[in-house]
Amino acid sequence: MDIMQQLTDRVRGKNLSIVYPEGTDIRIIEAAARHAEDAILKPILIGNPDEIGRIAGEKNLNIGNLEIIDPNNYPEFDAMVDAFVERRKGKATPEKAREMLKDETYFATMLVYLGKVDGMVSGAAHSTADTIRPALQIVKTKPGVSRVSGAMVFVKGEERMLYADIAVNITVDAQAMGEIAVESAKFAKVFDIDPKVALLSFSSKGSAVSPESEKVAEATKIAKEIAPDLPIDGELQFDAAYVASVGESKAPGSPVAGHANVFIFPSLEAGNIGYKITQRLGGYEAYGPLLQGLAAPINDLSRGCSAEDAYQVAIITAAQATME
Repeated sequence: MDIMQQLTDRVRGKNLSIVYPEGTDIRIIEAAARHAEDAILKPILIGNPDEIGRIAGEKNLNIGNLEIIDPNNYPEFDAMVDAFVERRKGKATPEKAREMLKDETYFATMLVYLGKVDGMVSGAAHSTADTIRPALQIVKTKPGVSRVSGAMVFVKGEERMLYADIAVNITVDAQAMGEIAVESAKFAKVFDIDPKVALLSFSSKGSAVSPESEKVAEATKIAKEIAPDLPIDGELQFDAAYVASVGESKAPGSPVAGHANVFIFPSLEAGNIGYKITQRLGGYEAYGPLLQGLAAPINDLSRGCSAEDAYQVAIITAAQATME
């Protein structure tokens, strides 16, 4: 079954709400209007209703069924300010909190934290940092997870794979890489991937010895300690992880080598290069980057995204909420 259809079927009928803080972006309005029409999930736009209405009118979009929240006229704003001050534990005064919560992304993130919505999709008009910073300050990471990371899901025919980290952390130590491996396995299940996790290096099982390869070996040990029941192995070169004959040769007896479908990269440089080669030369459909490791579903769009991208990422975010 088509992966988006599968996720749509999982989300439909659960009355999940996804907030878009960039409510005046025409791509976001188009995506939200489509969601309101097909009733797969409940979209909520943040922004000035008159401005959103004007922009939608210019494109003849029907937004009559859309919920729009204006931070400047939100009846529960004072309670939100109090909750933000409490959450920041002395790092923001009430006055500073009021100023920060006028920012649509901070406001929307607080809606997620307070349980008013099930997830958030942002980034069409803001940088990744502008999406992640409020998320880390308010929602924070899951217990036992020290880093947010970025995942990319690839689909071709019946094959599905997940790559991480390909979007957030420039470098990671062994502890963080091990955590990312475990979190990636959990996230893969959102896409009905039965995870077999390979931690990648230029070395397979000590074939080359360097601080870089030793880091991956240590990360593998940490991941296995965190999740002893998961099939996880490393350090593995990509061919040893992906090709059965090579895996048998380079890592005989491994439960993962030659069969991996979740690939953990040792640096952002390697991950970013790897996923773009896979996408452009491999002929895979690509979904992401998607955020994993946060305590609630929040995802970041590319500033070059389309309305279709925003529409699909909201469905993925809602699907994440069903797994929380």
